[in-house]
Amino acid sequence: MKTVNGAILRKMFNGGLVTLDANKDYIDSLNVFPVPDGDTGINMFLTMKSVLKEVESTHGNELGVIASAVSKGGLKGARGNSGVILSQILKGMMAELAKEDSRGKAPREVTTKQFAKAIENGAKVAYSAVTVPKEGTMLTVIRVMGEDAKKIAKSESDFDKFFEKLMQAGETILQQTPEMLPPLKKAGVVDSGGRGILVIFGGMQSALGDTDIKFDFSKDGSLEGNDHTPHAAQLEDLGDIEFAYCTEFNITNMHKTTTMASIDDLRERLMQMGDSVVCVGDLDMVKVHVHTNTPGEAITAGLMLGEMINLKIDNMLQQNRDFLASQNVEEKEQGIVSVAAGEGMISLFKEMGVDFVIKGGQTMNPSAEDIATAADRIHARNVFVFPNNKNIILAARHAQDLSKKNLIIIPTTSVQEGLSAVVAFADEASVEENTQSFNEAAANVRSGSVTYAVRNTQLSRFKIKEGEILGLDQKGVVATGTSIPEVTTKLVAKMVKPDTSIVTLFHGEGVKEKDAHELHDKLMKKYPETEVSMINGGQPVYYYLVSVE
Repeated sequence: MKTVNGAILRKMFNGGLVTLDANKDYIDSLNVFPVPDGDTGINMFLTMKSVLKEVESTHGNELGVIASAVSKGGLKGARGNSGVILSQILKGMMAELAKEDSRGKAPREVTTKQFAKAIENGAKVAYSAVTVPKEGTMLTVIRVMGEDAKKIAKSESDFDKFFEKLMQAGETILQQTPEMLPPLKKAGVVDSGGRGILVIFGGMQSALGDTDIKFDFSKDGSLEGNDHTPHAAQLEDLGDIEFAYCTEFNITNMHKTTTMASIDDLRERLMQMGDSVVCVGDLDMVKVHVHTNTPGEAITAGLMLGEMINLKIDNMLQQNRDFLASQNVEEKEQGIVSVAAGEGMISLFKEMGVDFVIKGGQTMNPSAEDIATAADRIHARNVFVFPNNKNIILAARHAQDLSKKNLIIIPTTSVQEGLSAVVAFADEASVEENTQSFNEAAANVRSGSVTYAVRNTQLSRFKIKEGEILGLDQKGVVATGTSIPEVTTKLVAKMVKPDTSIVTLFHGEGVKEKDAHELHDKLMKKYPETEVSMINGGQPVYYYLVSVE
């Protein structure tokens, strides 16, 4: 078969739906995002079912007509993140397949080269629809398949052979997804959405050759049985749900004042309300998906564009609780909540075993309720809280009265103390033993910071001008100047003692990597007997945070 026309395309999508239907439960079993609700397969199936419903309602088999129905059906029926991304892949593919030539005529049939280009465009459209694309997901699988499809089409004009090699390329990249995304590797499975894509394309291949495609799932891993149970894969990640409500709806019958710019504005507003934002469509219909703590605000924003249909709100926190209850998972003995600001700092705490990191610090102190809510999300009987700021310690203590868990407050006054304390955690130790270890570790750290003056003032022997760079230790200002590296060097000199063995600097969001590395090299030369480390903390307000032990 050298070309595909509208009738064959209709047949291919029917094959994709049938094959997906037969394997949707298996795809569900691989699901680990964003909560262990196992819905990737069913969401992709319902999206494909909507596609076929739209296709079947069309008259005629012109390629452009079928392509338009596929695109429209996908958008109308998209369910969940996986379904919305699938709908965008199909939208991009169909736009390319139905693309008019220089004479303004739509194609009647397409070759493998045109089909390859369609897959590539499908990946491009899907990537643009996701606000923060993650590699190791179905996006990666379709992108690599699109890249390989163009290479394959150069030597394969026969669709059967083209699909055979395309599926091999897809399997290769799918098996690499656990190396790209830590939660997949931890769970011991490939990406469920990526497997769903290959199942759909396998169904298309089956329809082309009127044969059943046999899938080899043996290398995919499993969340059932062996050491990779859903409990083992998910337990320590339960606190990662920052935005609790998965909110979805479609907007149709647009107001006369609604424009494409209005859709862009809605997307921007949603990004300020939460994450996992997808806002795609046109003036006929817009599909919205967002994880937020204020679903009412998202709905109100959507209603500014037009009428709302297919509204769906899921409480992901409750989904987690239900999941754990269904698995009869026992609470672990001890968990940890920490406060930190800056992506680097947050990632560092998580890598060191902290269950939940509350975003906050000097300029954004979390409330007692924020801390209690974070602690209650952790599946543990006893929860240690590291405030990492003297202004947050009191709120943390009030949280003890609000939380359902036994909260133990470790009164850390800086993130440097918090990081040092976390290192001392021993899973086999008792609550009392860990409490003592945490307090001792925090007490052994000297903390400093480099920031800037927001006003003119007089502090002890320093006459400070607005905008001047300040170096502070735990007692107050110890160095001033106009150069960040110079003040930081002065601060470190004040903090280093004869018994100092480790100096760690965390550079903030206002410092360039190049400047940080240069300062690191200078300090290493100045203190050759001391271990000096530089880490990207990404924290706001402070150019550098300094830890001396």
